[in-house]
Amino acid sequence: MTDLLQTSSRLSQCFEKHLLSATNSDIKPAQAHALWQDIANRYNKSTRAYHTLTHLQQLFCQFEQINHKLQQPAIIALALFYHDVIYAPIRNDNELKSAEYAVQVLDKYLTSKQAKRIYDLIMMTADHQLIDHADLDAAYLLDMDLSVLGASWPEYEEYAKSVRQEYAHVAKVSYRVGRTQVLKGLLAHPRLYLTDYYYQRLEAQARKNIRRELTLLAA
Repeated sequence: MTDLLQTSSRLSQCFEKHLLSATNSDIKPAQAHALWQDIANRYNKSTRAYHTLTHLQQLFCQFEQINHKLQQPAIIALALFYHDVIYAPIRNDNELKSAEYAVQVLDKYLTSKQAKRIYDLIMMTADHQLIDHADLDAAYLLDMDLSVLGASWPEYEEYAKSVRQEYAHVAKVSYRVGRTQVLKGLLAHPRLYLTDYYYQRLEAQARKNIRRELTLLAA
């Protein structure tokens, strides 16, 4: 519980900092905190095992390493905070609902252009395809979202177990078939990571992890 509170506190400060940096209005601290509390409540839902505040914390550990490379770090940060704000394993429109929700709650604080940008960024996480291949900010966001694939095997194994937990309602055989299809689809990409930064650091380990999980699924 202490770790969760510390994680939430750090993320709260990060969210409010980037919201204030991006906003075009005089947002009060209480309003910013209320927006954060709504995010935290959603990521803390008992139905989640991977898409939790711990996932956000992992993303922002990555963010802190590359934010100096971004043209609009505050917008990328807000997109990260909202990219899984709506999540249910039984749905296939989580990204759309998350994008729509982000616009709904942020619209009065941001310009329409900023809100549209966040919407587009979140929608890109559905298939991890860039709309514009010159869009480095979006490429970094998508690579951060997949960075767990290139973690050490113990971290990756915990990620895989958490994903399975979220799909506990799916029978073992069906899950194995579906998960195998997803992982083979990832391996079929010429490269998992769009930026040179992540490709050089995580590509080889990510492919090794995925192949190892496929071997375990086959067994």
